[in-house]
Amino acid sequence: MQPEEITDTASRPAGRALFTQGWRDVAFVHWAVDPAVVAPLLPAGTRPDVHDGRSWVGLVPFRMRRIGVLGSPGLPWVGSFLETNVRLYSVDGQGRRGVVFRSLDADRLLPVLVARAAGLPYLWARMRFTRDGDRVAYDSRRRWPGPRSAGGRVELRVGEALTDPGPLERFLTGRWGLHQSTLGRTLYWPNEHPTWPLHRAELLTWDGDLLAAAGLPGVGGPPDSVLFSPGVDVRFGPRLR
Repeated sequence: MQPEEITDTASRPAGRALFTQGWRDVAFVHWAVDPAVVAPLLPAGTRPDVHDGRSWVGLVPFRMRRIGVLGSPGLPWVGSFLETNVRLYSVDGQGRRGVVFRSLDADRLLPVLVARAAGLPYLWARMRFTRDGDRVAYDSRRRWPGPRSAGGRVELRVGEALTDPGPLERFLTGRWGLHQSTLGRTLYWPNEHPTWPLHRAELLTWDGDLLAAAGLPGVGGPPDSVLFSPGVDVRFGPRLR
């Protein structure tokens, strides 16, 4: 039986803002997979979200900018850092569509410790972002916890803007929350942000092992979708059951 496809990609209100973030220079590198590959990795009460019968594994490096808490101004140093996450796509029994993070590598230790205390799988890494014209590159090497030295290099050539993103592009980027397993319960953490401004992109280099380190050793090879965005500003609401 094919998984049910949810086609609604509209944003939903996240409620009172607990914290805000800016996501900048975002690369979306994705591989299509059989939903059965990712189903065992999702929290209880969720199932793989699918597009054209396939689920997706995302490798998403970007610059985090100025995290703010409870309406406070964004923090310029501790709240700004580089991040690369490996994520899956989920939907729950209420039809809420989200992502499930398998790993989130970041190069600022304090946010990593705070996020781990909240149950998110953040890891401390050495990271670098460079841009030269239409070429962007993200380098990462994990420091703590292990596996130490997991990481790699993602390099893209940014192309033309997408004036009318298609259903797949909306599916991969129109995610309005995350599913998280905490103390045996699956919670949903909603967010709000504008529609992503997207560009086509070409993957020039990917030579890392973050997918394997995230429990996806069979995923790799040429990706099925590569996109880039200059970014959006985001607000997160309270976690929901």
